[in-house]
Formats: sequence, C-alpha cells, structure tokens
Amino acid sequence: QVQLVESGGGLVQAGGSLTLSCVSSRSTGNFTKIGWYRQAPGKDQRELVASISKEGITPYYTWSIKGRFTISNTENTVYLQMNALKPEDTGDYYCWACDNRSTYWGQGTHVTVSL
Repeated sequence: QVQLVESGGGLVQAGGSLTLSCVSSRSTGNFTKIGWYRQAPGKDQRELVASISKEGITPYYTWSIKGRFTISNTENTVYLQMNALKPEDTGDYYCWACDNRSTYWGQGTHVTVSL
C-alpha cells in the first residue's frame, strides 16, 4: 500500500514563501509521475500544479505558477517550493503519484495566502 504524507502548509502573507513536502512510502523513481494538485476554496475540481515524470522530461507547471513554484524530488520525497505567493494560491495541496496500476493521493495540506 503506497502512502503519501504531505506537510509544510500554513498561513503566509502575499509575496512570501512556503515549501511543501511529500514523503512517499515508495521510491519516487518507481512512479510514472509524481506531483502536486491543488483545490481552491469552493471549487470541486483539483488542478494539477506541477509534476515530474519518470522519463525525466522537463517538469510540468500550470501556467499560473510558472516562474514562482519549483518541483523537485529525492529518493522518497517530493517538494514544492512556492515563492511570491498570491492570495489565489490559497487552497488544499495534494501530493499525487501514479504508476501503471493505480493513482495515489496524500491527505492534503492547506495553504492560506493573506493580503
């Protein structure tokens, strides 16, 4: 059973920084893709924010966070460094991974960006 455990969320002022961490019970290199989704307040759908693929192709970033967020990983942890945070970055951030059998989700960590 794969477990993904996020940490690092919190309250930060606009322009500030946070680093989210996701510890995986499996080596991150064993997933086809691993990354971060977020769900904004009041929205039903989660948005893929950033991801890394096993092939090592350039990481994916959604347009709204390009140049501000950086995804990286080590053997068992994936990080999301978030800089120049904006109020619209507020939401629940979920670690996500997939392989050829299933998709895996963490429990989420909340980020609030205040003015």
